[in-house]
Amino acid sequence: MWPFVLNLPSLGFAGAGTRKRRLVVIFSPNGVVPATFWPDEEGDKFTFKESLKPLEPFRDRTLVVHGICDKVRGDGDQHMRGIGCLLTGIELFPGNVLGGCSEHPAGWSRGISIDQELRNFLQSRPETRTRFGSLEFGVLVQERADTWTRMVYSGPNKPVTPIGDPYQMFGKLYGRVKHRESLASVLDGLQEDFRTVRSVVGKEDGRLLDEHAALVRQMEQELRSTRADNSGVAAPVLEPGVKQHNDHVPVLSRMQIDLMVKSFAADFTRIATLQYAYSTSDMVLSWLKIDGRHHDISHKPDTDEQAQQELTRINHWFCEQVAYLAKRLAEIPEPGGSGTLLDNTTIVWTNELGKGNDHSHDNIPFVLVGGGLDFRMGRSLRFPAVPHNRLLLSLAQAMGHELKHFGNPDHCSDGPLSA
Repeated sequence: MWPFVLNLPSLGFAGAGTRKRRLVVIFSPNGVVPATFWPDEEGDKFTFKESLKPLEPFRDRTLVVHGICDKVRGDGDQHMRGIGCLLTGIELFPGNVLGGCSEHPAGWSRGISIDQELRNFLQSRPETRTRFGSLEFGVLVQERADTWTRMVYSGPNKPVTPIGDPYQMFGKLYGRVKHRESLASVLDGLQEDFRTVRSVVGKEDGRLLDEHAALVRQMEQELRSTRADNSGVAAPVLEPGVKQHNDHVPVLSRMQIDLMVKSFAADFTRIATLQYAYSTSDMVLSWLKIDGRHHDISHKPDTDEQAQQELTRINHWFCEQVAYLAKRLAEIPEPGGSGTLLDNTTIVWTNELGKGNDHSHDNIPFVLVGGGLDFRMGRSLRFPAVPHNRLLLSLAQAMGHELKHFGNPDHCSDGPLSA
């Protein structure tokens, strides 16, 4: 077994200084084909199988982590708990959301997701605070909000909706200054109204008002930040007229990735997520000459060779998107620092299931690319069925956030991943 966590602050990490550290989480659904995904070898002498071959140019910056398991149980089916607990590491609330592949209803997650935990940590310090804190990108994510379609949580029972329209994201990132100033003035008035109403309402209504007031204060901080105007990073040019349609997914994907890269270069954020579709996704990857729906194909038995080949091609395509993001980050020098954006960014590509046709939460795919967290890359690691909470804890500590547990503490007793 190789050490996983190297140079963490708790182990004497030195030289963090003001160096930027970024984290990206990319989600793709419905599991993988283990035989065409996981390397056979451990250590630094490993071979990329077909699903991971697009990462070959980034071999020395890639970490393939096998043996990470979602051990969170409770309400909901495997898909619901797979996506709802993926970044939160904690159980779902009881609820009446029903569907998917079983008859086990559930509600939203009981906890905050690791990306939002890190967002709050970075935003709490002046030296790491950014205009947005975090950005949530989506590609063909359903507007219908239910437990199958959301992986990011700002707190218990608080799912965060990703922005799936690149033009909407562009507007968020590069909206006109005068519009921001006008809105800031409106928000000032809202705060005064909140204070007036707060003095005459009951306890429960007061709590709701406090939550809204906190949201308004957050918006004010974002709007008044000057980083967007002084970044010196040109806004990307988006292809016009691309609609939110299944067959446009490849173009939408590139547009969202290009926007994310620009947001990093301008230091709009250091935390981002990119969610492709949703758990139980029925996306049809027609550009790969595949006619069936992704979720339906993932349910086919291992003996169905055509389905196995199609699933391998699907995950190869998702891997190409990860590789494209890595390439774009590697092409841009770190503004005001050393190396490239990729040298200071870690991409985590994951899934809600280890294997689609048995809905397994064993061997959840976790593939890391980049140098932002100072893990020793260029390796294939195998762990003995450890809780994924420990990996989430590793990510937090590598970002300098000295958490002792994350999500359900019962799954964190052995601490962050190590040999």
